[in-house]
Amino acid sequence: MDSPELETPMEGPNGTIPLLAPGKPEQHDVRVSAESSDAEQEMLIHAKHERLPMKDFGAEVRALRDVENFLDRTMLILNMAHVNLDKILQDMVAKVRDAAADEIVSTQEALDAIYSQQSVQVLSKTIHGVTSDDSGTTFDQSWLCALCELPTVYRRHVVIARLVRPANLGATSQDVRLVVLVVAPTKEKHTKTALETGRTFGTLLSDSEFRLGLHEADTEEDFRSLLHQRTKDLIKEQSVPENRKSHQQLNSDPFQDSEEEKGRCPLGRGMMQDVKRRLPHYWSDYLDGIRGPRTLQKVTATILFLYFACVLPNIAFGMLNDNNTNGIIGVKKILFSQCFGGLVFALVGGQPLIVLLTTAPLALYTKIIYSVCEDFDLDFPAMFACVGLWNAAFLVLYSVTNLSKLMKFSTRSTEEIFSLFITFAFSADAIKDTIKDFNKNYYNPACASNAPATNLSLTNASVPVTDPAHECLRENSVLFLLLMLGTVWVGLTLFNFTKTPFLTAGKREMLADYALPAAVLIMSFFGSYVFRHVELAPFKYEADVELFRVAPLGRLPWPAVVAAAGLGFSLSFLFFMDQNISSALVNTPSNKLKKGPAYHWDLFTVALINGFLSVFTLPWVHAALPHSPLHVKALADLEDRVDQGHIHQVVVRVRETRLTGIVSHVMIGLSMLLLPRPLSYIPAPVLDGLFLYVALTALFGNQLFDRICLFFTEQSAYPPNHYIRRVPQRQVHAFTGFQLAQLLVLCVFGFSPIPYMKMVFPILLMCLMPIRHKLVTRLIAPRYLEALDGH
Repeated sequence: MDSPELETPMEGPNGTIPLLAPGKPEQHDVRVSAESSDAEQEMLIHAKHERLPMKDFGAEVRALRDVENFLDRTMLILNMAHVNLDKILQDMVAKVRDAAADEIVSTQEALDAIYSQQSVQVLSKTIHGVTSDDSGTTFDQSWLCALCELPTVYRRHVVIARLVRPANLGATSQDVRLVVLVVAPTKEKHTKTALETGRTFGTLLSDSEFRLGLHEADTEEDFRSLLHQRTKDLIKEQSVPENRKSHQQLNSDPFQDSEEEKGRCPLGRGMMQDVKRRLPHYWSDYLDGIRGPRTLQKVTATILFLYFACVLPNIAFGMLNDNNTNGIIGVKKILFSQCFGGLVFALVGGQPLIVLLTTAPLALYTKIIYSVCEDFDLDFPAMFACVGLWNAAFLVLYSVTNLSKLMKFSTRSTEEIFSLFITFAFSADAIKDTIKDFNKNYYNPACASNAPATNLSLTNASVPVTDPAHECLRENSVLFLLLMLGTVWVGLTLFNFTKTPFLTAGKREMLADYALPAAVLIMSFFGSYVFRHVELAPFKYEADVELFRVAPLGRLPWPAVVAAAGLGFSLSFLFFMDQNISSALVNTPSNKLKKGPAYHWDLFTVALINGFLSVFTLPWVHAALPHSPLHVKALADLEDRVDQGHIHQVVVRVRETRLTGIVSHVMIGLSMLLLPRPLSYIPAPVLDGLFLYVALTALFGNQLFDRICLFFTEQSAYPPNHYIRRVPQRQVHAFTGFQLAQLLVLCVFGFSPIPYMKMVFPILLMCLMPIRHKLVTRLIAPRYLEALDGH
């Protein structure tokens, strides 16, 4: 954890709080002035924060000795049930008193030394972990170290308590799970004071992944073993000069060439770098899916999430493509494309956490190709294959020429605009299906009469109609809305269950992990069984479709081949941006992935996959939003952070494994055997509810959406985000406005009813980066852009 020096002291309610930051310790004091009465007690407390450097385990001998000396006799209290600070400290002091039989340890004297004023439970001397930058200081509220000096003890004692559930112990300690109490003699050698000992254990606890391991330790022996192992790791890491500044070593810039590579031929250099970076981790990509605490639970939940998150949109897009291509591309073909593409990518792709999927823009592009074939009397399978092969060829060219290096100009702004556009696309599909169903059933002319709906099959009062499509079926539309919104409600309720106080932390997390499959299964049961008397139309499925019929490319005249090259070139922009933006969102530094990205190799792999699919007129696939970032989050362990009443989650660690992609896509392939039943029991409105669920969950963590909400938020309720502290409010809103303008242009072309306007959409995506770097920089100062648009 890098923590720059704090230039000014900060006032806080917990007394003297040395901040974990580089620099020399400063003197501190706590002065209390009180006037008491029988009814209440008023007082003044003077608190002073001071800078405190991290313990350097690679250079300071005392750091290792502290841990080794206390390792065997550190007193542990695992699974403490108290949430009251006074009771917690009393139990910890009692632990010291019982262990120090030859020393006089009075509970009251110890508490008087720990508190600056016990009646209001204000701690006199504490150590907190903080992160600090130009925007201010953020306290790490998951742990707390209290210091106590007593004249009646002659050696140091350390007690560590792990609470069963997070406790609110003060304004800067609202989510504490670990409490450390250091008791030391009043007079002691400088390197053995309570402050120095607390600094040792504070440095150990500053790592979030290490704290997660302590939370999961089953026995005291496991707990001590983790402390010892973390000490050895810090000695090893901090002994290397380049690691001195931080014990968390993130991946270097994947687009930066080394000195020895700059003079070589640039063709294919990016792919070779990706292979060298990822190949050493290939076998660990499998092992990391089975080892570690709670890994099997997380991996199983993620497999089910991926299965439902992919197979249900496949069915929906299969129905859409079936209508757009007059049955040439349907559900069966799209399921095979998903299975083949996802399985190949999970096996040989560079970043296995990326999820491939056929998407709404690809379905629209397929419709454009079909419209061109109808207008010019061309063979659709041949034209589709030709466009796909041209697209694959351009993607191979981009990969070989290292064009993915352009993504170093892609900032958070570009990624968020495109991510929000995809959210709108998913929502638009669900809304259009709802409007279509209501127009067909609820607002049917047959419903205008006063006759009973069950006996009515009339378009007017006197003309009988025998076509069942013209029957008044208002109950179908009401059930459609119920199932769609019910899927969203159940999914979001379970997804956000970790933010409730119900059940235990482990059970809440399990419910959140299984939110999507649970919502789909529950609402499918309601639609197919509870309301079985309301007959919903099943999705269209052709069982006798031949999967591996080679497209007749020889039927295309040469002008059509040239036109296909233009369509393929435009399509390659869509693939390039979608693939690389998804990869950037997966590999964002906040996800703390350790094995590195593979932009060029992944693009090359996607090119080969889609080249194969094109030959057999199978739907294309590429990296999908928001599925890829949600895949990362499903495999992550998260830690809650509380800041001024606002709760946000940070990633502690992610299980970087290929198993979830492999197993889920094998299951998708087996789903082809479940067509049309029992998959037909999943009602169509549940599919639309899934679209809305995925769209809404993708908004969590989208900074653009958060800043849009600021337009309608009272200023006093603004969250304490870093850009709120560093950027003037008008500049924040101006930047948001520029992003919304770009998003509006994308929506105008992306959702245009004119098919040929959609061809321009991929080119507009490429324009987002020059707009950000050439136009926006002239309107907003660079120092503000760094806060608003940095990862």
